[in-house]
Amino acid sequence: MDVEARQRAVLEASWRVIARDGVAALTVRAVAAEAGIAPSSLRYTFPTQASVREHAISAVGERLGTRIAALPKTGDPALWARSALLELLPLDSQRLLEMEVFLALSVAALTSPELQDMQTTTNNIVRDVCARAVAAVEPNADDTAVQLVHAVIDGLALHLIQSPTGGDPGWSAQVIDRCLESVR
Repeated sequence: MDVEARQRAVLEASWRVIARDGVAALTVRAVAAEAGIAPSSLRYTFPTQASVREHAISAVGERLGTRIAALPKTGDPALWARSALLELLPLDSQRLLEMEVFLALSVAALTSPELQDMQTTTNNIVRDVCARAVAAVEPNADDTAVQLVHAVIDGLALHLIQSPTGGDPGWSAQVIDRCLESVR
């Protein structure tokens, strides 16, 4: 297994451990067992529990950034804004797992200084997407509009995580549409 494949396997294993057992269960030994690799092998790439946590939270922002960058930038700017904001929501199993990990690690960051910078960086990525979405629909909007959209996205994400599985999340797109209309 090459280094990149190992890091991906460790990341996915760490996210499963966090989602299933919580941040407190995120140990090198637990992640190694989940990934099916020897703990000594994992320690070569991630020598400490903190390094595993930091990688887990930074990967949320990286994946989000990759998805946003892949969105088509041609055509109606409002359509791009809507698509970008929808990417921030846990509307499929992968984004649901990312959001569960982000929220769990955000709570852990309240008492863990080594996670605070990573959490702030990831939160700033979300805020930047919100700011770009607002600018796409209303170039002259002020920062209050960005704060409104960011708050709506955060609330929607939390609401969607707490919703029973199998429910239709389509209403969240309607909320985003209404929110974007309000900033025009």
